[in-house]
Order: sequence, then C-alpha cells, then structure tokens
Amino acid sequence: MKKLIGFYLAVFFRRIHYFLVVFLLFTFASVTVSRLLPSSYVSEARLLVEAPQIPLELAAATVSIDASVQLQIIEQRLLTRANLLDIARRLNVFEDMSKMSADEIVASMRSAAKINRSGGRGQATFMLISFESESASIAANVANEFVTLVLKDNVELRTDRAGETLEFFEQEVARLNGELADQSARILAFKTENSDALPDSLEFRLNQQSRLLDRQSSLEREISSLREQKQRLIQIFETTGQIATSQQENQTPEEIKLAQLQRDLQNALIIYSPENPKVRVLEAQVAQTQSLIAAANGGGQNDVSQSSLLDIQLAEIDTRSDLIREEISRIEVELGDLKDSINRTPANSIQLSSFERDYSNIQSQYNVAVDRLAKAATGERIELLSKGQRIAVLDAATVPSRPTKPNRTLIAAMGSLAGAGLGLALIVLLELLKNAVRRPSDITKKLGVTPIATVPYVRTPMELVVRRAILVGVFATIIVGIPAVLYYLHLNYLPLDLIYDRIAAKVTGLI
Repeated sequence: MKKLIGFYLAVFFRRIHYFLVVFLLFTFASVTVSRLLPSSYVSEARLLVEAPQIPLELAAATVSIDASVQLQIIEQRLLTRANLLDIARRLNVFEDMSKMSADEIVASMRSAAKINRSGGRGQATFMLISFESESASIAANVANEFVTLVLKDNVELRTDRAGETLEFFEQEVARLNGELADQSARILAFKTENSDALPDSLEFRLNQQSRLLDRQSSLEREISSLREQKQRLIQIFETTGQIATSQQENQTPEEIKLAQLQRDLQNALIIYSPENPKVRVLEAQVAQTQSLIAAANGGGQNDVSQSSLLDIQLAEIDTRSDLIREEISRIEVELGDLKDSINRTPANSIQLSSFERDYSNIQSQYNVAVDRLAKAATGERIELLSKGQRIAVLDAATVPSRPTKPNRTLIAAMGSLAGAGLGLALIVLLELLKNAVRRPSDITKKLGVTPIATVPYVRTPMELVVRRAILVGVFATIIVGIPAVLYYLHLNYLPLDLIYDRIAAKVTGLI
C-alpha cells in the first residue's frame, strides 16, 4: 500500500508542472476577475398592501381588485419602456449612457431591477423592490423612484377606475331617465288617443251599456203601449162616439188627461232627473192641459167636441211617440259607440300592458342604476380620501453602506479550487493516455520476466536548465499575461461583470 501511494506521489511530482500551470492559470484568472469586477450595490424597499380602513359592511369601495392582481398590474406598468428610459436618463443611472441605445438602457434597467411579491390566502401581501447599481446613491434613488411610481400608479389606478365607474352610472341614470320620459310620453299619448276605450273604464262602460239597453227596452215598451192606447181611443170613438168611459162621465176629458199626465210626471220624476227630455215633455203637456181646462172653465165653453178632444189626444200620443223614438235613436248611437269602445278595449289593454311593462322594466333598471350610482359616488369618495385598499411603504430604500457583490474571496477561492481539480484531472488523463513502463511490475506484466534491478532515467544538466526555463516562462506568462488579457477584454470588449453574468446565466440554464 505504501509503495502504491509512493508511486502515485512520484507520478504527481513528476508532472507537477502541468498541475501548477493549470492551477496558477485558474488562480490568477479568478483573482484578476475578482479584482476587476466592479462593486455592485443593491438598495431595496418593502411595500405592504393594506386592507380598506372603512368596513365593507358600512361602505364598499368601487374598485375591488385582488391585492396580488393589483401588484401585477402595477409591476407591468412600472417596467414599461417609457418609465425605465425616463428614470435612467433623469437619474443618470449608467456611465457613458449617451453611447448606449434605448434598447440597451431598457435591458440594463430591467436586469438591474428586481420586483418580488409575496402573499396568499389569509396572509398579508408584500412587494419588495430592489435595484442594483455600481453607485450606492443611484441604487437608493432608483429604488425610491420605483416606490414613488408604485404609489402614484396605485392611486391613479384606483381613482381612475372609481371615476370611470361613477361616470358610467351617471350616464346610465341619465339614459334610463330619458327612456322613462319617452315611455311616459308614449303611454300618455296612447291614453289620450284611446280615452274612450281604456281598460280601467271598461266596467263603467259595461254598466252604462246595460242601463242603456234597459232604457231602450223600456222606451220600446212605452211606444208599444202608446200605440195600443191610440188604437184603443180610435176604437172607442168609432164605437161610441166618445173618448171617455162610463167611469169618466163626471170629468171632462181635459181633467182626465190632466190627472193621467200628472201621474206620469210624478212617476217620471221618481226615475229621471228634472232635466230629462221625458220629464220636460210631461211638464209641457201638463201645462198645456191646465191652460185648456182654465180656458174652458173661464169661457163657459164645455161643449168641446169629442172629435177635437180625440185629435188632441192622438196628437199628444204622436208627439210623445216621436220624442221617445228620438231618445231611442240617441240611445242606439250611444250603444254603438259603447260597443265599438268595448270591442277595442282588449287590444288597447294588451298594448297598454306592453307599454306599462316596458315602463316598469325601465323603472326597475333606473332604480338599480340610481342605487349603484350612489354606491359609486361613495366609492369614489373613499378612493379620493385614500380610505380604501392602499399600498403603504414599510421600509424606504436607503443608501447601502457596503457593496452587495461581488464576493471577491469566494470567486478567488472557487477559481483556485477549480484550477486544482482540473490540474489533477489533467495529470490523470496524461497518465491514462501514455502507456509507458513505470514500475518493475509493469515489466513483469508486459514482458513476462522479473527484473533483477531497475535504474531510473537521469536527466543531464542541460535538460534540467531547459525544463526549468520553460516552467519559469510559463509561470511568468500566466502571472502577467492572464491579467493583461482580462484587463484588455474588460476595457475594450465587454465589462467583466457582464461576461460573468452571461456565463453564470448559461451555466444556470444548463443545470
């Protein structure tokens, strides 16, 4: 075991120059990179999404956006091209920014800015905003500028939405109010045009029709009675030559007629008003008969001929019949109008119901819109006074006292470890590729003979000088050349921090 370890140590020391070359190469490269990488400062601010200050049971805010969604919207608006260019140029974030294109400025700003959100159901929602820069003051200024924009965007987002909501419901209320006015005008015009055939007066018109029909039947019976009375008077006169019966011998015809007219007038006044045509006719007949009786008694002329009395009574019957027929004609006209209005009532009822249903629907929408308008006005007031959900600053960004990166010690140590590992790997690879005899056991294994003794290879003094000169040259090249190359790349090609970031990103992507 000791011989095996001694053999491997001998191999290592024999090829130690390869190990030293690789080790020193990576060591000097990592040290140079760690020293050339510029210092980077990160300043961060912490924000909190606060719940509404007014309980939702008392007054609900108009803008009801989930906190995480709200922060996502604000983040996208914050990292817009216009905002990033404005902040970079206003705060002079990058050196030699005049030589950078707009796309490079935006890419660098987005790469340096970091926005993280945290929260969940039943948990508070936080936003962490940080910015990385070579200048500590610029990092703090940019982070605070981001915070200012977040607060401004939050206020504008909520107030604008609340204002737009209020404006929408104001327009909706005005529109529905106009529709209500138009619908009311349609209903009024329809009722005015069909005032005689509206459903609310149908029962009255049906009762009026029934009364007129009864009155018509009564008048027709009265005409029939007058006709019979006329025929009876003519028959009595033709038979007896008189117009009165035996029971009427003690009274003159005028007196009998007057009594009959007075009874008819009394009966008519029970049913009709004094202005009724029938009542007026009866009153005129009573007055006329009274005048005839008075003239007969005053002049002593009681011998009026029976024929004259018959003619008078027949004329009165005809006059009364004519008046009744006129009233029947008037009733028939009224019945025709009533029938027409009653027939038009169902269609008018359907049309009016449609108008009123539309009016009721618009009224319901109007009431809802008015209620929502009041809530929108309250919600806008809440947002203007910042009493709703809002974003508060927990920790403002401050100027960092020490750089956040790079970790120079870690970079140098990782480079040295990588150089050592690769140097050992190179020695192992060379030994595996070179199939030479190293030990007596190799002679026995390959030739099948056991040597009595072995003599190692002895270098001449000149070979030793050349070997040492080569090693010194290589080491000098590593120590001087590598830093020089890295410094040239840093100044003329691309800063080492960007090269480092790109290599790290590729390695991370492969992993």
